[in-house]
Amino acid sequence: MEFCPTCGTMLQYELPHMDRPSRFSCPACPYVCNMESRVKIKRKQPLSKKEIQPIFTQDAMMEGPQTEVTCPACKHGKAVYHELQTRSADEPMTIFYMCANKNCKHRWNE
Repeated sequence: MEFCPTCGTMLQYELPHMDRPSRFSCPACPYVCNMESRVKIKRKQPLSKKEIQPIFTQDAMMEGPQTEVTCPACKHGKAVYHELQTRSADEPMTIFYMCANKNCKHRWNE
């Protein structure tokens, strides 16, 4: 991907035509860059795996408010929770729970 040095717009590739070589041209301004040699077009960019970051650390979850909800793992009656908008604004917020039982600490969401 190449960008126009004049205005910053993404340049468009133009195939060679008659006596004109292939070139990059800017659709927003008159900038043109003729290509003198063959250009290799690379279509795939190698992906690199990102490190997974937790949404909430266990310490941050424990500092959250508590509510009376039954843990599906140990049936304890209280859990700490955090709300987060994970979908579009017209959808309800996602509630992340963590069991308040110090021996369980099961996590779930709704």
